[in-house]
Amino acid sequence: MTGISEILLLILLILCILIVPRMITPKPSGRRREKSASAGVFTMKMRLAVVLSAADIIISALWTKPWQGQISMFIVSGILPVVLGWSLVWIFSAREK
Repeated sequence: MTGISEILLLILLILCILIVPRMITPKPSGRRREKSASAGVFTMKMRLAVVLSAADIIISALWTKPWQGQISMFIVSGILPVVLGWSLVWIFSAREK
């Protein structure tokens, strides 16, 4: 069952690669703006959030051992908190813009 954990990890990486940059950088408007020095750079909070998300999934995988048949416990303790956390970040980032 190690294939399931590898697939879930690949899905997480793809989602982070596709969604996180869109949450950070605003879409360009019709007029031209000056780029600041920090445009496109991850803040310390965002880097910490990404590392904690990955650590949560890894620790949950080692603790619940989904490859031994406890996939539902892994989803509840590892995947679900990360998805909910990034969903809240996405929702509250719209308020700032």
